[in-house]
Amino acid sequence: MGQAPKITVVGSINMDLVTITDQLPKMGETILGQQFQMNPGGKGANQAVASARLGAAVQMVGCVGEDLFGEELLQHLQNEGIDVSNVERVPDQTGTASIVVSNKDNNIIVVPGANNYVTASFVEAKRETIANSDILILQLEIPLEGVQKAVEIAKENDVTVILNPAPICELSADLLEKVDYLTPNEHEFQHLNIEGNRAALIGKVILTKGSEGVSYFQEGKEINIPAYQIDVVDTTGAGDSFNAGFAVALGKGLTVEAACQYGNAVAALSTTKLGAQTGMPTKGEVSAFINHTNVK
Repeated sequence: MGQAPKITVVGSINMDLVTITDQLPKMGETILGQQFQMNPGGKGANQAVASARLGAAVQMVGCVGEDLFGEELLQHLQNEGIDVSNVERVPDQTGTASIVVSNKDNNIIVVPGANNYVTASFVEAKRETIANSDILILQLEIPLEGVQKAVEIAKENDVTVILNPAPICELSADLLEKVDYLTPNEHEFQHLNIEGNRAALIGKVILTKGSEGVSYFQEGKEINIPAYQIDVVDTTGAGDSFNAGFAVALGKGLTVEAACQYGNAVAALSTTKLGAQTGMPTKGEVSAFINHTNVK
């Protein structure tokens, strides 16, 4: 692949509070879990870390609180080689995600906290950073107005936009038209109002399907890219890893199909360890994995 792309991620920065349990409690029930961890997270930060480990030059745009979590997360992003000059500390709590891992799957509750400060005016102040990027990656754990402003700036400067529509919310046809690639999972895809937004979505949707791989749509046909065979430990962060792999591959000039294949490999490797960012692979690990592993 070609030179390292310049990727800007505008999005959430959270501390993940992870509980591992054999079974989920019923309403009103208390059970004993097996393990608890605190790990750096947030869909934006996850995608930034994954992109950096794959060799991209990454700028993070977002907010953390004036608390210990905020201090720890800023240091962590810097340690990953990410430029955090556009991450600001605000008078609020750092965002958190409460994650319960059970039977190799997860349930997640996000409290945005400082992420709510990533507004349109905040993003406008980061215009130069976005304009000088090759690719902009966005999610929906920050205010929608911030997402819309970032997309607007990117399109004014011919920057490729990848929007991961999670957690899902109502998106306007105007926003969808400006996005180059939309990367929903199957649940999110069902809520995108495909019929009402068909014109805005043509050729944009990259549908992630977990162990079934990825689909994209070309000339009215659905093209399936199968997943890699892997022993899954934890799926937390797999979607973020795919988005990063897809973005990095596109930024290096690969086709959509090849970028999906590369994203699949990154996502597969990310599930072999517990936690979101802790399981994200390096460029070398992905290359070795692709050379020695078969798809389903």
